[in-house]
Amino acid sequence: MPDAIQWVFFDLGSTLIDETEADRQRIREMTAGTDITEAQYREKRAEYIRQGRSGDPAAIAFFGLTKTPWRSELEKPCPDAAPTLKALKGRGFRLGVIANQNPGTAERLQNWNLLQYFDVVAASAEAGVAKPDPAIFRMALERAGCTPAQAVMVGDRIDNDVAPARALGMHSVRLLRGPGAFYRPRSLEEEPEYTIQDLGELMHLL
Repeated sequence: MPDAIQWVFFDLGSTLIDETEADRQRIREMTAGTDITEAQYREKRAEYIRQGRSGDPAAIAFFGLTKTPWRSELEKPCPDAAPTLKALKGRGFRLGVIANQNPGTAERLQNWNLLQYFDVVAASAEAGVAKPDPAIFRMALERAGCTPAQAVMVGDRIDNDVAPARALGMHSVRLLRGPGAFYRPRSLEEEPEYTIQDLGELMHLL
């Protein structure tokens, strides 16, 4: 990774934040009273993700389900989140968030004791624009006062994290975590510079 990197931006869901229980609850609520099993839903979602489609919307439409509210209160930090953020800050990197989130992102980060590590938080609900729109990335970079070449984006999704970051000239790291891990890049533009299995591997890249 180039020495010029000064900023590390993170996605939240399935990157820093474990959404497993919130995801399970939504699937339970959507499939309640139907003959669709949670396993069938997950398999169909994975199938669509492998095809390069947005998994949940496609699976919901396929089964004719009604999307239920997301339970943010069931989210929790991934075990490797705080140690990695602390280590990166200790090495002099500045950190930011670029994420599609329900309102209250900063408050949730504060409750998880993670807000202390971030200098910039660009979340879709407050920003009024969502990934993969490049506007939210530009907003974060402007707040950070850095160029794309001085920043790296870390996230679990090719479509929302890697591809838009690359298009702007940011560096990119894909974390193989969550449903997004089923997706396989289909072009050079979708290929991340680096792929990791856990956040601790960032310490060997930066």
